[in-house]
Amino acid sequence: MRKLKYIKEDLRFIKALFSPFKPFHIRFYAGKMAIGVPYFYPRRWRKLNEKEIIEKAQGMLDKQIKAAEVNPNVTQLTLEQWIEKSRGYMTAVPIKVGFDSCGLGYKTKWTDTDFRYEWGPVFTFVFFGYQIAWMIGHKDRDHYWEAWLYYEYATDKTKSKRERVAECRRDYPQTWTTYHADGTEETIDYYNRILKRKYLK
Repeated sequence: MRKLKYIKEDLRFIKALFSPFKPFHIRFYAGKMAIGVPYFYPRRWRKLNEKEIIEKAQGMLDKQIKAAEVNPNVTQLTLEQWIEKSRGYMTAVPIKVGFDSCGLGYKTKWTDTDFRYEWGPVFTFVFFGYQIAWMIGHKDRDHYWEAWLYYEYATDKTKSKRERVAECRRDYPQTWTTYHADGTEETIDYYNRILKRKYLK
């Protein structure tokens, strides 16, 4: 079961609905297992059983023996020692029936405020190889979520929403130029697409 603090973090994206940004979209899927959360199909973690512990320990011992052929100074552990070390390992197993989810995925690259979109929030219910999924997104997803993350985490919360939007547009611009195959170019300020109308004035 996911800890409450992780569930709360998964739901943080809901704050976008009460921000100057347009509401996100919800896409629905029902059918055979096809939607990851985010990269893998819904799964849970469990401790290794005794058979798996022994198999893992034997595998580690085999690797150790091969490594020792190249470097005799490699630390040598016995099978029993590898078994004890393997007791703390977990393994992922598919969910047969149950819920799973992931929140908004992002990272920072060059600085603490250089946000990069990774994946959108997903909520899913699984039933013996079939699933129902709700996927949260926006047609301009990278620009939408990265700009919202900047608004949420990097702007001055003592200021008004309008002032924080101005801060976003100044310090985290979303103006991009696309070059088309016919030689033409198109420059778009994505804030004009992702902000609510009253914040464009």
